Amino acid sequence: MKDRDCVDLLQWALPRLHRRWRGFRKVRRQVCRKVQRRMDALGIEDVGQYRRYLEALPQEWQVLDGCLPITISRFWRDRRFFELLECRFLPELARRAREEGVAALTVWSLGCGAGEEPYTFSILWRERLQPRCPGLGLTILASDVEAHQLARAELACYPASALKDLPRPLKGAAFEHRDAHDCLKREYRRSVELERRDIRGEFPARRFHLIACRYLAFTYFDRELQCDIARRLHRTLHPGGLLVLGNGEALPEEVMEGFELADEQISVYRRREGED
Repeated sequence: MKDRDCVDLLQWALPRLHRRWRGFRKVRRQVCRKVQRRMDALGIEDVGQYRRYLEALPQEWQVLDGCLPITISRFWRDRRFFELLECRFLPELARRAREEGVAALTVWSLGCGAGEEPYTFSILWRERLQPRCPGLGLTILASDVEAHQLARAELACYPASALKDLPRPLKGAAFEHRDAHDCLKREYRRSVELERRDIRGEFPARRFHLIACRYLAFTYFDRELQCDIARRLHRTLHPGGLLVLGNGEALPEEVMEGFELADEQISVYRRREGED
């Protein structure tokens, strides 16, 4: 499939799936490869024929939707965010939790991929913050829509490229080298619960002190769906809890009445106090 043909297909199909082309423009080749494999499996030779197939079989849209998740992740992605998490945000949340008599901070990592982000939270907490917060635990829910990504997270063994940004002392403490991969030690995995979940569907029936929704809804979804998800994320946060987006992402103005910007350097929002 030529790039131009794939672009035409995505620009036609994405709005029908509540996605926006702007989010996929730079990463489209990952999607195009998946779509090409699907067309090959169906014996479809060109994009025009696949469009007609989509129009004739509504159930094929669900298959196309499954081609859209983008996987770009690594440990310690966005160094500045994790530095601020260590020095400011987690200590603030921990102090408040201890004042309220909470046994553990709760974190939700959405679109966790192969586990790089939630395991980074676990490593950071265990190595840098737990010694300062005796008696306070950290529990992490890590969810992704793709089963094969969760299987990789369960295995927790990674190529060197996935750990290139992780500070060396943290890597040395948390990983052991095995068969050309670096595998996360079991004690850093115990606090992480892996589950398959589509962010567009039902949310967990519990609240979190911190939710990381980076490079997912607010990059790839259209504004209507972004607003819906932002409002549900708001309800899933404890008052005063933090919502973390990726670099260059922002909440829609329509939902800002429930949030305040917690930091101007990175996209961290705080659920306003007094709302329950």
